[in-house]
Amino acid sequence: MSHELLFISGFLIFIVLILALDLGLLSKREHTITLKQAAIMSFIMVVLALSFYLLLVLEGQYLHGIDSYARLEEVVAANKHPITLIPGHFEESLIIYKKNLGIEFLTGYVIEYALSVDNIFVIVLVFSAFAVPEKYYHRVLFWGILGAIVMRFIFIFAGAALIKEFSWILYVFGAFLLFTGVKMFFSKEEDDKIDPENHPVVKFAARFFKIHPRYEGKKFFHRVGGKKLITPLFLVLLIVEFTDLIFAVDSIPAIFAVTKDAYIVFFSNIFAIMGLRSMFFLLVNIIHKFHYLKTGLAILLTFIGVKMLAHDYLKGWGFTTEHSLIVIVSILTASIVASLAFPKKRIKPGL
Repeated sequence: MSHELLFISGFLIFIVLILALDLGLLSKREHTITLKQAAIMSFIMVVLALSFYLLLVLEGQYLHGIDSYARLEEVVAANKHPITLIPGHFEESLIIYKKNLGIEFLTGYVIEYALSVDNIFVIVLVFSAFAVPEKYYHRVLFWGILGAIVMRFIFIFAGAALIKEFSWILYVFGAFLLFTGVKMFFSKEEDDKIDPENHPVVKFAARFFKIHPRYEGKKFFHRVGGKKLITPLFLVLLIVEFTDLIFAVDSIPAIFAVTKDAYIVFFSNIFAIMGLRSMFFLLVNIIHKFHYLKTGLAILLTFIGVKMLAHDYLKGWGFTTEHSLIVIVSILTASIVASLAFPKKRIKPGL
């Protein structure tokens, strides 16, 4: 087995173990996830992501089976890594490559993790609109994340194949992200409201399935008179999957602005997605306090769109992945600080 296959196989096994642990140990009984549990789970997932960053910095050569200077040149050229190798110095060049690989992963992870917050905004609205009991949040999110992993895998490697075949598609991605960022910046709260009866996913599901009118515990399906009906909980799961599909259209091109290495895009996506569930429970009751975060995410998408469109110019000016990471973290920090410093005024009843 090649080092590359071994590396990827190990990562996939790691994902399965994390999901099995979640399903087997943390979901034996349905209950409301406490703030403390959410904080611990979020901390663990961030630590795992940072540990993977260190793994790439220390042993990143195994990702593409790099064992010679010639192979290193080939990998750097194929994935368009923005680094300059030292001719004739394999070990020094390898250190440069691994450091850049780690930075690309970390930057992609921060982007995806940040954009997940917007996903959480919508999921909170969906759960509220469909009056989902809190003790079933975990079940919906677990299966939703499992489906998201499969969809992201397909999207990422299909996107990488398109970019490799048609490099100009990066400009299409950039224009799309720029449009999305500007649109998000000017969007209003009313645009995010969920109408349970007229949601497109509900209408689509109603054409093919019989829908049970009420929740039946944690069940996604319920039999009535020998017929299998889908429950409102399954409808919510479908909407969560549909929501992630929509957000993937934004987030995946955004990470391709940082790296063209499909594996790094996949790794950063998966770590962020696996941390989404715990972050949801951490933020669900306080997310309204970060009212400027959506503005920050709009600016973030706009920045990434501009970066993709002006990539060649920025590269000529010496704009590196480290600079991108600094800008991204600065935007997110500023939006969080602004939210806390200038809290949203609540309208008092009767006024």
